Amino acid sequence: MAEASVPILMYHSVATAPNDATRALSVAPEAFAEQLALIGDLGLIPVTTAELAASWRSGSPLPRRPVLITFDDGYEGVHRHALPVLAKHGFAATLFVSTGWIRGAYDTGGGLDAMLDWNQVRELAGAGCEIGGHSHTHPQLDQLDDDRLREELVRCREIVTDELGARPASFAYPYGYSSRRVRTAVRTAGFAQALAVGNGLARRRQGPFALHRVTVRRGTDAEEFTRLLEGRAIVRNFAKDRALTKGYAVLRRARQVRRKASRSRV
Repeated sequence: MAEASVPILMYHSVATAPNDATRALSVAPEAFAEQLALIGDLGLIPVTTAELAASWRSGSPLPRRPVLITFDDGYEGVHRHALPVLAKHGFAATLFVSTGWIRGAYDTGGGLDAMLDWNQVRELAGAGCEIGGHSHTHPQLDQLDDDRLREELVRCREIVTDELGARPASFAYPYGYSSRRVRTAVRTAGFAQALAVGNGLARRRQGPFALHRVTVRRGTDAEEFTRLLEGRAIVRNFAKDRALTKGYAVLRRARQVRRKASRSRV
């Protein structure tokens, strides 16, 4: 029997006029509405990240054709444009917030475009959207030392807990970057599951701290979106992304080796 696979959609901004920093990973509101209508037409049932992970841990049943709708960072358009469409269809979703990018008392000024405030995050949570962590300042976590890594994770968890009155269970790695050390730190910080990118379907054997997602971009048309949902031609769609990721991974490992060598000489 083939292993069950689930499409986890990774969105960022939903915006009519995104800035240059977010344009490639933004989706027009009209396209987002069309994509959610396609999910309904194809008979897929959205679940949250926590629900998927809990099911795969316990063996409890999922809908026959589950799908996850996830948003990273915390852009204001998730409240303005995405929430009404999610509510119209009665769809679940997960929002992963970088707490230092959300407007309010903890804002570090690093947000790339118009960001949510905490009242809007609470409204999303009240509408049934799971709120997960995405670090505090959105760094490349695998490039941090142990103390800074722990600070990014714990600070994020504590702020979400304080603002929403509920501890976040799910996490998404900024930029999709992780390592065994980062995954261990995320688990130690109190998160029960975490999402990477990978641009592939999620499978139970990936483990709860490395579940794959597929990227939805501004150029994702209805035909490609349908292929993502059905798991068709994903490798071909993201072939260029995979090549770039592999090349960058080599550079990142080299940087880590140089930093370790530098620290050992101090």
